[in-house]
Amino acid sequence: METTIDPAQQLPPDDVAAIDQLGETYRRFRAELGKVIVGQDQVIEELAICLFARGHALLMGVPGLAKTLLVSSVAQTFDLSFNRIQFTPDLMPADITGTDIIQESGVGG
Repeated sequence: METTIDPAQQLPPDDVAAIDQLGETYRRFRAELGKVIVGQDQVIEELAICLFARGHALLMGVPGLAKTLLVSSVAQTFDLSFNRIQFTPDLMPADITGTDIIQESGVGG
């Protein structure tokens, strides 16, 4: 015989509210992206997991799979800024992040 326990009975009310809010945010996120991105449900779900877990994502694929459109739509959905960097075989990390230039002074430091 199995016993089912309501998770809400074990969690503080603030945690239950946070979980409910996350679920609602996820549903709205999927609905908004679904209006723009068609046929990429698994990619949208995996990107949502990555974002909600505060992780990083690397989107790879052949041209035409709506990778840039997906990321720009995510930025628009969450009211964030979006900038695109066109990668080339000779692009170096410093080309994106910039470089540090050390200037020596006679006083030191």
